[in-house]
Amino acid sequence: MDYKIIDVKERVLADNERCAAETRSALAERGVLLVNLMGSPGAGKTSVLLQLIKRLGAQYRIGVMEADVDSDVDARTVAEAGAKVIQLHTGGLCHMDADMTARGLEALGVGDLDLIFLENVGNLVCPAEFDVGAGLRMMILSVPEGDDKPLKYPLMFRVSDVMLVNKLDAAEVFDFDLDAAAARARALNPDIEIFPVSAKSGEGFDALADWLAKRLEERRRGL
Repeated sequence: MDYKIIDVKERVLADNERCAAETRSALAERGVLLVNLMGSPGAGKTSVLLQLIKRLGAQYRIGVMEADVDSDVDARTVAEAGAKVIQLHTGGLCHMDADMTARGLEALGVGDLDLIFLENVGNLVCPAEFDVGAGLRMMILSVPEGDDKPLKYPLMFRVSDVMLVNKLDAAEVFDFDLDAAAARARALNPDIEIFPVSAKSGEGFDALADWLAKRLEERRRGL
């Protein structure tokens, strides 16, 4: 009996890549920078956003898409900080994909925005596999997670453009070796940008905000 074998995952990923490329191109034409912010639950994604909104909100029009399995706690917190925000519920899925992101952008509206953050679902596995069409992939490694995280979840560090080492104020408590974490991340991705920060104290965020502003200006100039 003849039958066909279809690689469903390969087809899904191929469709996702096409949708992501379309989104990236459309945003680039508008000079809008989309940042895919990823990290484990509790890594401090929302707290990081609040620090960046505080530093960049007066200069740029910022939008945020909050993705969660359920709840709107983070969206309400970000809205109070003054950013344009929508909440996206994934219906149990552990990540955002390109189509979901495109629909979120349509609902958010990009015509009056310069910088958009997608706070992805808390997870170091699935979000690394799915391109959402972002111009930058930024991940958070929080100090309590340990400096060996790049060894356990290598794909996330390979695909990310930026690694934030958050909760730096707790490094001594958790015996966290920043140099070891950076070396392990760069062994997987030599080009990754690394910013040690503390969303609690604000340490390191001026440098991060300046770096992001430069990336956005490059996007506006079409570089």
